[in-house]
Amino acid sequence: MGTGLEAPSWPAITAVEAAEALAHFPTAGRLARLEWHSPRPFSSATLARTSTGELFLKRHHRRLRDAQALAGEHAFIAHLGARGLPVAQVLTAHDGAGAVTIGDWTWEVHGKAPGLDLYRDRQSWTPFLDPGHARASGAMLARLHRAAEDFAAPSRPARPLVTSLSILPAADPLAAAQAYVAARPALADYCAALDWTGQLGRVLADHDAATLAPLLAQQPSLWTHNDWHPSNLLWTEHGTVASVLDFGLADRTCALHDLATALERCAVRWLELQPDAPLDEAVSIAEPETARALLAGYAQERPLTAGDRQLLARLLPLVHIEFALSEVDYFHGVLARRADADLAWHGYLIGHADWFKTPPGQALLGVVAGQ
Repeated sequence: MGTGLEAPSWPAITAVEAAEALAHFPTAGRLARLEWHSPRPFSSATLARTSTGELFLKRHHRRLRDAQALAGEHAFIAHLGARGLPVAQVLTAHDGAGAVTIGDWTWEVHGKAPGLDLYRDRQSWTPFLDPGHARASGAMLARLHRAAEDFAAPSRPARPLVTSLSILPAADPLAAAQAYVAARPALADYCAALDWTGQLGRVLADHDAATLAPLLAQQPSLWTHNDWHPSNLLWTEHGTVASVLDFGLADRTCALHDLATALERCAVRWLELQPDAPLDEAVSIAEPETARALLAGYAQERPLTAGDRQLLARLLPLVHIEFALSEVDYFHGVLARRADADLAWHGYLIGHADWFKTPPGQALLGVVAGQ
């Protein structure tokens, strides 16, 4: 949460362990060299040059992802690819699985996706380089939602760093949040030191979650990407989307939730919002033109009604809640970093919701609502 680069949470993949992992995938070939390591704080990934070409190799600690968890993600990628979405191929191991376990680590290998990585050196959650990219990304997101409509897999089990949608559509959102926390022991341990129901209850009340819930409950359920931002897309020379990357947060939510998540990621410059700065003193960090362009691109492929736009604006200030809780679970339970868990709770879950009550936040919601 800031404009400076953060050190990755996990050690870089070495050539020795990459070669060992690649040996489990019969079409991967022999490792020649590692050409690039992902700088993303949550990631442990590298581009590998092998005797068969370039591959993208990802490593997860077993507390975060195991082979079974990745199987659902890979099934979604395969479904989208079969319906014409530009996604990377997932390589299979000798046993036919898309991931292997070596010690404490789970490994997966993807073919290198085609396209220009124009946002490689930019932090996640930073704006598009131009409105044309925002519009193209919105159009591709709509295509993804259309392709996902007949993917019938159930929601993923509870685990850290997955976006889900169980709290906001519930008849009693705060009770649903209590169930969400109770299902995650590390998150429950963190919350035990807080008046968390009081703080979250205030946020839910501020944004009228009780009347939002029945409207969300009526939305068709489908698997969604849940991490739609510029650095998870590769590009053509003409500014259209060439490939869609990183389905690590994918789960069953709804199309408007995914679209609101894309706006949250791309239409507010959150990294410029200092956690301790009073919100009423913050300069405007909104990107209204980005929001307009992304929504226009989406509607070009999947029309949005006036009611959709109004629901989207009501959802946007709260859309991050379950992922913020999942981040707290990750930082406290997987990494044991209390300060980062505090930032995820206070700066992200509470702070982002509160920003939408400021004049710039309200103005952005007006843009999203089509006013």
